[in-house]
Amino acid sequence: MEENYEAFDKTSANHVSLTPLSFIQRTADIFPERVAVIYEDREYSWSETYKRARQLASALKKKGITPGDTVSIMAANTPEMFEAHFGVPMAGAVLNTINIRLETETVKYILAHSDAKIILVDTAFSDVVSRATKFIKHEILIIDIVDPHGPGGKQIGTMEYETFLETGDQNFHWLLPRDEWQALALNYTSGTSGKPKGVVYHHRGAYLMSMGTVVAWELPHHPVYLYTVPMFHCNGWGHAWTMTLVAGTIVCSRTVTAKAIFGAIQKHKVTHFGGAPIVLSMLTDAPKEDRIQFENPVKVLTAGAPPPSAILEKTRSLGFEVMQVYGLTETFGHVTQSLWREEWNELDFSRQADLQSWQGVSFPMTDSAAVIDRKTGLQVPRDGQTQGEIFIRGNTIMKGYYKSEKATQEAFVDGWFCTGDAAVWHDNGYIQIKDRLKDVIISGGENISSVEVEGVLYRNTAVAAAAVVAKPDEKWGEVPCAFVELKTGQDITEEELINFCRSHLAGFKRPKHVVFGELPKTATGKIQKFVLREKAKEL
Repeated sequence: MEENYEAFDKTSANHVSLTPLSFIQRTADIFPERVAVIYEDREYSWSETYKRARQLASALKKKGITPGDTVSIMAANTPEMFEAHFGVPMAGAVLNTINIRLETETVKYILAHSDAKIILVDTAFSDVVSRATKFIKHEILIIDIVDPHGPGGKQIGTMEYETFLETGDQNFHWLLPRDEWQALALNYTSGTSGKPKGVVYHHRGAYLMSMGTVVAWELPHHPVYLYTVPMFHCNGWGHAWTMTLVAGTIVCSRTVTAKAIFGAIQKHKVTHFGGAPIVLSMLTDAPKEDRIQFENPVKVLTAGAPPPSAILEKTRSLGFEVMQVYGLTETFGHVTQSLWREEWNELDFSRQADLQSWQGVSFPMTDSAAVIDRKTGLQVPRDGQTQGEIFIRGNTIMKGYYKSEKATQEAFVDGWFCTGDAAVWHDNGYIQIKDRLKDVIISGGENISSVEVEGVLYRNTAVAAAAVVAKPDEKWGEVPCAFVELKTGQDITEEELINFCRSHLAGFKRPKHVVFGELPKTATGKIQKFVLREKAKEL
């Protein structure tokens, strides 16, 4: 009978809160001397990294940090940022990583809204933090991170990071979270409309994200991972915790350039890294003298706007094995993947690249990813044509938005998280994004996918980056407007590029205007379409 199976109590022996913090304790115990982190001339073993994380936790506790307090960090991908992913939550605090490209006003808002008690700041960004903290009502303790390999900057804190660590105990006895639902991290969205929202992560989600990534990416023990994804973005897709789980070696990189990536692969024998499609484009466009030949394929996760199939074709020819993944800040990063299928092996190269660009199927830790019609609440047919919105549910969904009950309620509908991404569902269960709902262009009553038009533009050999948005039009309501960044040394006219699209797109889908110039991008390489939409209105 059912009651007989329910007659057991949870105890510390059979029920332990899931937390990614447990990974570093295990890895340091089993592989204490293996290299954990490499950055320029610095190198730390897993034993040393664990001690430094505990020192940080202890030092924070001595400064009065208690469970639930927010500790912010504004830093590049350096060892200090990696250590904060363990040391801050080991103190029971919530880690708030701040985008290093943000301006003073937004940093001020984040520090005030998050109730940050302490901020660890790389001196390269001290000017922004200094100006931001002047206008915050509550007191924030500032700790300086001085990086000799950085661009420098003024020290504005009460103590330097290494000195701060020395105040802590490297044998600090940290405790597991009292509940795996306890807040672990606070990540602010890009704030493309209105103020950025604070996305709250929990320990359970981060633990399961790591477990799911190992399975989905088929990670072996001891990969060498180049951290090109900013650790301030979705906590670097959770890879700080994931690579700790598999006792990998993390190669930190302050800058992301093709030369730096190829150089790191050659020097450190990098096996894995992640990046937005713009990073892949950067690699394919790199001059021959910066490229190298790999002994073994390098595995890459890419996420952001759907990568053009032309870019995927080129990266494969260079020796990269790219997997497209999909997710949002609210989902801890990637929650679906374009999982390779054996029957695709016989397809031609171009078709394979096209299939690779799909967002695919659920990660192992994702309960469900579906395409749903908002109006009816029903799943759309798996016909590859009917458009709906991607809905997600599972353990790697945020707790909610910090201090915003209304926004939290709007994000969850009927037991699902609503992504705002328009997609179709194919008969094999694979999801393919057609657009952000707000990016669909409706011209003369016809829906135009900006992603489709961008894919065609990327086929032109002169194009380095492209983004298509709606431009208001008196006759059609709105028409496609293309913003194009050309490769160095390349030249093409607006007329030539529109004519190029003529053989690949229906007439109503072709760009009616083309604007050349550098495209505005986020720190993770995503093109900021909201900026371009405003520009299109002024044309």
